[in-house]
Amino acid sequence: MSLGLTRTRPHARVLRPLAVLAGTVALTATLASCSGGQPAAPAFDLVSRATVANGVTASGALAAKTSEQLGFAQGGKLTKVAVKVGQKVEEGDVLATIDAKTAKEALKQAEANVDAQAAGLAGAAADPSVQSAAASLAQARTVVDRTNRQADATLAADSTAISRAKKQRSVDRDAKDDAEDAVDQAKDACSDARAAVKTATDAAEQAAATPSTPAATVAAAALTSASQAAATACGAVGSAQAGVTAAKQRLAADDTAVTTAEERKRVDQAAGRLACANAEQGVVSARNAYNAAVAARPHTLDAQQAGVDAAQAQVETAQKAVDDTVLRAPSAGTVSAVNGAKGEYVSASTGTSALAPGSSAAIPGASGAGGAAAGAASPTRPGGSQLIVLSGLDTLQVVLPFEESDAATIKAGDGVDVQLDALPDLTSHGKVVSVSPSATPISGVVSYYVTVALDDRDPRERDGQTARATVLTEEHTGVLTVPNTAVRQQGGASTVVVYEPSGEQRTVTFEAGLVGPDRTEVLSGLNEGDRVVVPSHP
Repeated sequence: MSLGLTRTRPHARVLRPLAVLAGTVALTATLASCSGGQPAAPAFDLVSRATVANGVTASGALAAKTSEQLGFAQGGKLTKVAVKVGQKVEEGDVLATIDAKTAKEALKQAEANVDAQAAGLAGAAADPSVQSAAASLAQARTVVDRTNRQADATLAADSTAISRAKKQRSVDRDAKDDAEDAVDQAKDACSDARAAVKTATDAAEQAAATPSTPAATVAAAALTSASQAAATACGAVGSAQAGVTAAKQRLAADDTAVTTAEERKRVDQAAGRLACANAEQGVVSARNAYNAAVAARPHTLDAQQAGVDAAQAQVETAQKAVDDTVLRAPSAGTVSAVNGAKGEYVSASTGTSALAPGSSAAIPGASGAGGAAAGAASPTRPGGSQLIVLSGLDTLQVVLPFEESDAATIKAGDGVDVQLDALPDLTSHGKVVSVSPSATPISGVVSYYVTVALDDRDPRERDGQTARATVLTEEHTGVLTVPNTAVRQQGGASTVVVYEPSGEQRTVTFEAGLVGPDRTEVLSGLNEGDRVVVPSHP
């Protein structure tokens, strides 16, 4: 129902313990006057102690202490509506359900994706790339070691070959020297033999002078022997020279062998260096591959784990979607509106409750989030666009809009008197819970909502009933008071006519305090029990 704003005169809750007595006194005096034929005594009231209060009044409505507009996170076909209007539910009770087939299929797919991602993670964890890279690095180091040893062995063999060639050359050089010595010796022998031939020739020539003599024969034989010896000795020179030639040839071959061996060593040394460098490069490559594998492994595992986590998050989201196909009561309460039946399609819930200041009570008449601005606009159906409205009806509050001038005088804790149009015989009491810090325009008037908590709950009270509440903004309890009807203003001063026991009447000026709707506080000038004249009403 719509809310209306009514501005009224100050209202007072006045405790008048002597009111009956004063009326009795006035009535008795009147009756005595009539029976005795004397002039009628004036009507009077007594100066008595009472409570004087001022307040501001507005019209609003009762509201449940809590109000929750409930619906589904996603739209769908209603498969069950488990509650009815007026039904009480407990926290967690099922209120309604929608078709969950699509949500469950999405959950299955999400779970399958988790399995796939988990398998990928297991594969990444079991990947032998790091171990293989480590084995390749170890093998590359072994190749370097073997290559180095092979190069060293080759150089050692080459050094041995050079040493042998040099030794052979040294031997052959000695042989050449010996051959040259043999040539010199042969030449010396040949010279000596030739000298002997010359000597024998000279002797033979001398003996030839006497050819028949034995001396000639001896000389001839000596010449023949010397000639033969010379031929033999000189022939040996050629053989010796041939030996020198052969020795020189062997020595030349030895020089070639040494040079060849030394060149081979240089070639083998260069080849060994290259082989070792290649082997070292293999180690570098293997080490880089190993380091890359080691460095990449944790990131690969992290990436796979992230995939698993993301897939698990999708499962949780899908599970939430399945869970959201069941609408449960978030708290205990009473179902105050149901806007859907089995088989109907509902859209995703987007509405929210416009809450009264300082509480969880909804502003009466405000439908959804925009209802507060609409002020007194009434919804087209109970609960507006929401499927179910759950209200806490065990405790009721009053929500009222006050004009800005009245709202400025209200504060939390102020007492409140509440009357309901539907229950004119009931007056409830409560206290202000909170005053809205921001204004709401209602029918072109700037107003502020005020929330009032009632002290007690009458079983006849209903959520939404029209209420008229007076907030007691100022209250003096147990003070001297006089009825407002007895007070007159003279020259800016407050006066009353005091009726003395002797029957005399006199005008008394007094200091007035708080003025309520029917009584005025007396600060000084009057005493408790004084009788003050009030207008009579025949």
